[in-house]
Amino acid sequence: MCDELTAKDAEAYLRRSAVTRRQFNKFGVAGAFAMLLPPVANALDVVEQDVMVPTPDGEADCYFVHPASGAHAAVIIWPDIVSIRPAFRAMGKRLAESGYSVLVVNPYYRTARGAVVPEGKTFRDPGIRDLLMPHAQTLSPETCVSDGRAFVEYLDRQTAVDTSRKIGTTGYCMTGSYTMRLAAAIPNRIGAGGSFHGGGLATDADDSPHLLADKMKAGFLIAIAENDDERNPEEKGLLREAFDANGINAEIEVYEGTQHGWCPPDSAVHHEAQAERAWSRLLNLFDRELA
Repeated sequence: MCDELTAKDAEAYLRRSAVTRRQFNKFGVAGAFAMLLPPVANALDVVEQDVMVPTPDGEADCYFVHPASGAHAAVIIWPDIVSIRPAFRAMGKRLAESGYSVLVVNPYYRTARGAVVPEGKTFRDPGIRDLLMPHAQTLSPETCVSDGRAFVEYLDRQTAVDTSRKIGTTGYCMTGSYTMRLAAAIPNRIGAGGSFHGGGLATDADDSPHLLADKMKAGFLIAIAENDDERNPEEKGLLREAFDANGINAEIEVYEGTQHGWCPPDSAVHHEAQAERAWSRLLNLFDRELA
């Protein structure tokens, strides 16, 4: 989970990597990291649009991208704590080019429309955490489920979505747990969940996501950052026990050499090789569970 300790870990990582704040911000402003995503082999032509999705609390501004023809399995992408932005739109488009109808959501729609953090800034920059916290505090396990249901209902109304196939979900950082909560809340529609450096997946709380495993009918990919595992080494074991006890096909792995937040291409601690491996495992998960 993003906090002061993960920010300090990121600073130390960048010092070891000889990347300065000025260099990283320059890349961010230029949008260079979004362009570093490798091209999709045999990429499909896609259609992109900004859409407003009705929810119980208003309307969520989202990015919907899907192949130009045909109906396909749908995927909901929940961004990390920095929320919807060009990097996640690029990730959504890349997934659509692989044959999925993808909805990239703005979880902060109750308090802000579009990107919250100025272009070129990251969670570790001064003042950004304080900027984000009021937005993040509007979210809860309950809003995850109510919003998730609305996103599923929206997708199921789209001609680009094959409703005979289950829906996939991905979550990053604080939204990693959303993939599990939604799978438990809508087991008849959610067929796969990918959590990347997700926080709070298995805790001591009575409503911990791993305790919902008996309600899930989805396969999972749990990709854990190495420094997250160092801080909470018991979590992966609790997840393994919960998934195995309920017959859930789950791949759980600590990705060596990674820091919390390593997957998005605009992250200060982006680890390209491991991010690509995690992406390939996600495609395998969707190919298996959403067929």
